[in-house]
Amino acid sequence: MNNYFSSDFTIGILGGGQLGKMLLYETRKYDIRTHVLDPNPQAPCKISCNKFTEGSLMDYDTVYNFGKQVDVLTFEIEAVNVEALEALEKEGKTVYPSAQTLRKIQNKGVQKEFYESNGIPTAQFKRYETKQLLTEAIVRKEHSFPFVWKSCEGGYDGKGVSVIRDDEDLIPLPEVSCIAEEMIPFKNELAVIVVRNPKGDVKTYPVVEMEFHPEANQVEYVICPARIEKTIADKARTVAKKVSESFEHVGILAVELFQTHNDEILVNEVAPRPHNSGHFSIEGSFTNQFEQHLRAILNLTLGSTKSKVGSVMVNLVGEEGYTGQVYYENIENIMSLNGVTPHIYGKRETRPFRKMGHVTIIDEDINEARRVAEKVKQKIKVISK
Repeated sequence: MNNYFSSDFTIGILGGGQLGKMLLYETRKYDIRTHVLDPNPQAPCKISCNKFTEGSLMDYDTVYNFGKQVDVLTFEIEAVNVEALEALEKEGKTVYPSAQTLRKIQNKGVQKEFYESNGIPTAQFKRYETKQLLTEAIVRKEHSFPFVWKSCEGGYDGKGVSVIRDDEDLIPLPEVSCIAEEMIPFKNELAVIVVRNPKGDVKTYPVVEMEFHPEANQVEYVICPARIEKTIADKARTVAKKVSESFEHVGILAVELFQTHNDEILVNEVAPRPHNSGHFSIEGSFTNQFEQHLRAILNLTLGSTKSKVGSVMVNLVGEEGYTGQVYYENIENIMSLNGVTPHIYGKRETRPFRKMGHVTIIDEDINEARRVAEKVKQKIKVISK
């Protein structure tokens, strides 16, 4: 085994946002050197890494030259230059998740076709290279309203996704490649965090249940364990494991799922990195998702994915009507509640629906944790002053 600890061995992280910052908590714990690349000179990661480089994640030369300086390369955001990763791998550089995995996931159309060809259950869809081709298909009545429109590239946190209920909803859509997906009448939105190392060892975390904000299409609450029957939870974990193994993915993979009214489990989409739906694990699990990602990309033994306690995660997002220097109103009030831990991401400027932090609430009784989460949501406000 390499001497990763208290040595010159260096992990490179593409992306310097809150996910990278939380990954750095774990590299600090193990005294592993880190080098971060991000276009934002005030990126949250800047205060915690050993070396910070300002630069574009989509520029071939910037990513390639950055990768040459580190021993293992990983990322906390999918929008990175895959060609540079492929070139680095050809020269023997270790990149996890691999460029091949990222290429299959980065484009939602390619991702959906991958599920289809690998027998992974997902909603029916059609892929279109242009908005014009989609419009023509609707004229030919190949789609019935409503359906879900998704941009093939660049969507995140509810952006790049629209429910199309009539012809008028098509007008504001951008001129990009897209998919038109059957709208699933689901009972629950679920997620499973999967971890896999290069040896092929795979573990899944307990299934979580996600409650979404009705307007922003962002997760408001993540509840672990999901309040579903064990047979459904087992089915969801089995599907998620199959997805990870099919992608030959290394690291953390977040698998977002629908539970239909017939109790089918369908894959919505995946993220090949630590994910919002796994933040509960920081306080709630024996091994949190960020430590697991490190263990996986370094080919170490995977930690326990069991929960110590029930947990609910509340996202802290910028309030509507506020832009500017962030202020966390009433944060001291929520810190007086039992089992409540706030995580502040280090973004100085708030804007409507921007993810600024999260709060974990733990309790032996998941229903009590959910009740306290409601109280937290009502009290704390992310505003500007």
